[in-house]
Amino acid sequence: MYKDIMTTTMITKLDENGTLSAFLRQAKACHVDSEFRYLLFTVYYSIIFILGFVANVYVLWLFSRLYATKKLNEIKIFIVNLTTADLLFLVTLPMWIVYYNNKGNWIMPSFLCNIAGYLFFVNTYCSVAFLGVITYNRYQAVTSPISTVQSSTRRRGIYVTLAIWVLIGVPSIYFLVDDGTTAEGDLTRCFERYDTTSNTTPVFAFHVIICICFFIAFLLVLVCNASIIRTLLSKPAQTRRSAHVRQRALWLVTTVLIVFILCFVPHHLVDLPWTLMVLNMWDISCQKQKLLNDMHQVTLVLLGANCVLDPIIYCFLTKKFRKHLSENLKNIKDSRKCSRQTTETGTEGMVQLDDCFPASPKP
Repeated sequence: MYKDIMTTTMITKLDENGTLSAFLRQAKACHVDSEFRYLLFTVYYSIIFILGFVANVYVLWLFSRLYATKKLNEIKIFIVNLTTADLLFLVTLPMWIVYYNNKGNWIMPSFLCNIAGYLFFVNTYCSVAFLGVITYNRYQAVTSPISTVQSSTRRRGIYVTLAIWVLIGVPSIYFLVDDGTTAEGDLTRCFERYDTTSNTTPVFAFHVIICICFFIAFLLVLVCNASIIRTLLSKPAQTRRSAHVRQRALWLVTTVLIVFILCFVPHHLVDLPWTLMVLNMWDISCQKQKLLNDMHQVTLVLLGANCVLDPIIYCFLTKKFRKHLSENLKNIKDSRKCSRQTTETGTEGMVQLDDCFPASPKP
């Protein structure tokens, strides 16, 4: 009874001071945190790091063996730079793994948080840009093959590549100079919270511009791929080789669309509502806040998959790359077969020694 009287007196005094609403808001504060993400991202990023690092390093190694740097044409320049963007993100994954393994607590120096955030942003939008120009290059090759062969030059590929890195890398310096870490109780968050005590309009405008630019790029990819599909299906295949080339081109279109729709689109559909919520610019119930935050975490999971899916695209772009990839896989299979036969017979002389050595790819 005494406790109830004291509580009533406290609320009355707060009301007299004009601060009752603030007191009630604090009492009803909604703690939004997707607890499932800590285990999920720790395991998921570990898998992505291993698969993505091996796949992308292998791609760069194979390209260095197959093509001299001065002989890289436009499309191969885009491939190398897309792979480089993926690797820049992949080298930061151990830091994110440590971060999520510590329940979202950044225990490393704060400048590493800035680097991790910077490379995450650069990889995401450089990947979008390079996939976009690769798609446009293939669109030209299918719809105007003669003029494409005549106009496609190494110099243009270098200029386009430099423009992409500058247009995305320079504005992203914001992530390097901004204070990426914020204190939340006993935890130190990395690029998860915004300072809502100051003007948040520039932050929201930044996210709006990002989403608009992304969906413009996605629209370009859709239009180009639709034109590629229509052109390929309208021309009957005269030979088995032309049918194979058409099938490979259709697989390329499908893979690029899968990467966009699976990895990038969900995140950009959720990003603006989530940003409005964390900036306190959208007043929704606590339950909806938690649901929206959970959806945002899932889209981040999908976003990281592009580092593993991108190398699949290369298989449909260059004949020489695909040839040596299949040869290397065959050599690995033959080597295992040789080892198994040697183990089963117990006699190394039963196996031809030359068959057990994989042939190295030649330039």
